[in-house]
Amino acid sequence: MPEVIVRKGEPVDRALKRLKNKLEAEGILEEVRRLRAFETPSQKTRRKARANAKRGRTRFRFNP
Repeated sequence: MPEVIVRKGEPVDRALKRLKNKLEAEGILEEVRRLRAFETPSQKTRRKARANAKRGRTRFRFNP
């Protein structure tokens, strides 16, 4: 579970933004949104295809 320590004198909203960034980087927010409601098989296929395409783009970009 991501953890953010609020630094002395740091605004809480900035610490909250850092926490959101960590949650997004680990994919936790996306998983929570996905599990919130039923996902039809076509939505599941579409989501997996988008994830594979994104993974392919990053592989191509960083391993030419």
